[in-house]
Amino acid sequence: MELHELLSYIEQYGYWALFFCLWLGIIGMPIPDEMIVMSGGFVSSLGVLSFIPAFLLTYLGVVSGLSLGYILGKIFGTKILDKLMKKKKAKYLLKSQQMVEKYGHYALVTSYFIPVVRHIVPYLVGMNNMSFKAYALYSYTTGFVWTLVYFVLGSLFGQHIESIVAIAIEYGVYFGGLVFVVASGAYLYKQRRSTVMSK
Repeated sequence: MELHELLSYIEQYGYWALFFCLWLGIIGMPIPDEMIVMSGGFVSSLGVLSFIPAFLLTYLGVVSGLSLGYILGKIFGTKILDKLMKKKKAKYLLKSQQMVEKYGHYALVTSYFIPVVRHIVPYLVGMNNMSFKAYALYSYTTGFVWTLVYFVLGSLFGQHIESIVAIAIEYGVYFGGLVFVVASGAYLYKQRRSTVMSK
């Protein structure tokens, strides 16, 4: 699916288009999650959708899709691995397994910023019987930050979505970390400046 098709789809079906595109990402939507989230931010900046409802439905789409992966991993176990191998995702599966073995629960945090891997890690932790409470704690909080980062990027730089997505896919967690640090710094600077001006 091309970007213009996605934007047209969002304009036609509104908030639910954002939710279902991201929810279905767990079974392989032919478009990066980053592009969907940024598109939500972009159309919100144009006034097509309201910012807060669009963000909330986008966030719910992200965490619902990944939670489905967790549940499927818990129910079907190693059968999921066989399907992933058949889909020629062996290298991503290996990377995901290495992350889970090395970082444990924290793999849910870093995997958010790595395309494909973010969808596989929930399967693995579900298969390894991580409690849902622990899963939700790590996945939902990180998911909020990840969604907010790309949603705001889309609202600010909507004309450059494809270029930003290409960089995000290439540099993954490093790009996400950089954006988060810069955004946090800009926010703190703005807050401090507002405080100084109000005195």
